[in-house]
Amino acid sequence: MRATWNGTVIAESDDTVIVESNHYFPRAAVRWEHLTDSDTHTTCHWKGLASYYSISVGGETNPDAVWFYPEPFEAAEHVRDRVAFWRGVEITSV
Repeated sequence: MRATWNGTVIAESDDTVIVESNHYFPRAAVRWEHLTDSDTHTTCHWKGLASYYSISVGGETNPDAVWFYPEPFEAAEHVRDRVAFWRGVEITSV
């Protein structure tokens, strides 16, 4: 699977985990040069506290377009060390 935004590949892996129709990519598959930390946090009742990154490509920023669970609840342990995308990030098969 491949995650792209603004024509730039942000992550690519054949090892994604699908949860609630979202592909969670391994952290090792992410091109970190396009991500910056965000102060945003949300809570999922069964996954835990989510943290976010923003994507920057070609002078444009997509705020909070990447999320992850640094310390997921036991029921969501399978998304530990993985990130997911939204807000216009395209997820396609390679």
